[in-house]
Amino acid sequence: MIRRVFYGWWMVTGCLVIAVVAWSCALYGPSVYLYTISQTRGWSIGLISSALTCAFIVNGFALGLVGSLIGRIGPRPVMTVGAGLLSLALAGIGQVDQVWQVYAAFACMGLGWSCLSTTAISSALAPWFDRHQGRAVSTALLGASLGGVVGVPTLLFLIGKLGFGTAMSLVSLLVLAIVLPISLFVMRRHPHDLGLTADGIAASARAGVATSRAWTRAQALQTLALRTVTIAFGLALLVQIGFLTHQVTLLRLHLGESATALTVSCAAALAFAGRLLLARFSDRVDVRITAALVLIVAGIGLAVVCLAQTSWQIVAGVLIYGFMAGNITTLSPLIVRREFGAASFGAIFGMTAMLIQLVSAMGPAFFGTLHDLTGGYTMPVGIAALMNFIAAVCVIAGRRSAAAIAQA
Repeated sequence: MIRRVFYGWWMVTGCLVIAVVAWSCALYGPSVYLYTISQTRGWSIGLISSALTCAFIVNGFALGLVGSLIGRIGPRPVMTVGAGLLSLALAGIGQVDQVWQVYAAFACMGLGWSCLSTTAISSALAPWFDRHQGRAVSTALLGASLGGVVGVPTLLFLIGKLGFGTAMSLVSLLVLAIVLPISLFVMRRHPHDLGLTADGIAASARAGVATSRAWTRAQALQTLALRTVTIAFGLALLVQIGFLTHQVTLLRLHLGESATALTVSCAAALAFAGRLLLARFSDRVDVRITAALVLIVAGIGLAVVCLAQTSWQIVAGVLIYGFMAGNITTLSPLIVRREFGAASFGAIFGMTAMLIQLVSAMGPAFFGTLHDLTGGYTMPVGIAALMNFIAAVCVIAGRRSAAAIAQA
């Protein structure tokens, strides 16, 4: 007899494809938009970076609602709306000719991405997996790294061949063509809707399994465990979003267009490899220790970029950081899901992701402002490396509180 594949893994596959599109356009893509808009419109890096920060602030506020909405009504309507908003934003980005239009288009992009983000994906998968939740979320977010591999080179190629406006219009149509069918026909709210249980385990086998405690947002936020996750990943993602946004501009100071695209793709490929390792072992390791190691190595990569004397040293630092970058995104929902359970995950991680994103939204402006003030990227990258080391300390500081929660 042929054993049917548990439908949760089809959910994972759909989320993986959505992540490829969303991260290509909304995380890795902004480095291309920033560079191209600056070059074609003559506006400063700091000015455009502030518009990107606005986008990430909008994204942050929306995340608090996205997790709860998916918990109540499921991922299908949320991701459908996200596809439409992201498509509209990308078409608008290609047509901007006034500063206010940049802010409006980027804000729309931030709102659309919130519906297709780590929060949306991990909330969509939370009811479907218990025993294999680490592997499921890590596998789905492999798409984020694939987005880095294909996103920047594809955007640079299309812009070079078609021009900025036409290329962005084409990309906006691709978003609709890829994401809409998945959100409408693959996404489901809960395994119970299909007569299934989490992990595909028979209901009789799950009868003796204890259910996770239901937490309110206020109760969770009072714990040191959640506060340390919020602070650590707020700092780490401020660095990540800021660095990835400015990555193309930084590399173009030292490399040609082809070498820049190759470096970005290689860094994203290494992020994919790092996520594969996490997907393989995430259900069997201490995720806080793993997170601390990831943050430390990422900080070392940024330190190499800061202290580099040659273009090859800069490339080496970018690649080291790239190897860890993917898991920085993946680890926060894994920690929250493991420590607080599935019952309240959407609401708790939605709130956590909102707070993290409001801090990390400062990343583009942080790098852009310091770039304009100092005339280069040495200072912002150096401070970013220090932030990663502080984040690693914060993650470890919450281990005792997390252990107490697990024993309660």
